[in-house]
Amino acid sequence: MTMSDPLGDLLTRIRNGQRARKSSVSSPASKLRANVLEVLKREGYIRDFAHEETAPGIAELHIELKYHEGKPVIREISRVSKPGRRVYSKIKDLPKVYNGLGIAILSTPKGVMSDNEARAANLGGEVLCRVF
Repeated sequence: MTMSDPLGDLLTRIRNGQRARKSSVSSPASKLRANVLEVLKREGYIRDFAHEETAPGIAELHIELKYHEGKPVIREISRVSKPGRRVYSKIKDLPKVYNGLGIAILSTPKGVMSDNEARAANLGGEVLCRVF
């Protein structure tokens, strides 16, 4: 059976893993998921992730979750643009998550990036998710 929202599945795996105090979680691999994880790593929300081939043609992403003083670094992670309702934003309308304390991850013509990077590059795009 095909998955209708692979990015939503990735965010749910991260959310559930941190609630269960797991050190790492795994997810099926895709380019979009790897790009979103790269942004999360760059912004300091996860430790690292690795792309691993489990069988010929089947790959997984292993995500190392990050904790600070026993509490998860990611307090809230939620999907904004869903398969049934896509949310696009111009550069001047980019959302500030918790007044700049969190980030929004965008899919722009220049690739997947955080809202701060999109403002610096003067780009708008599809708002994928919010992280705080």
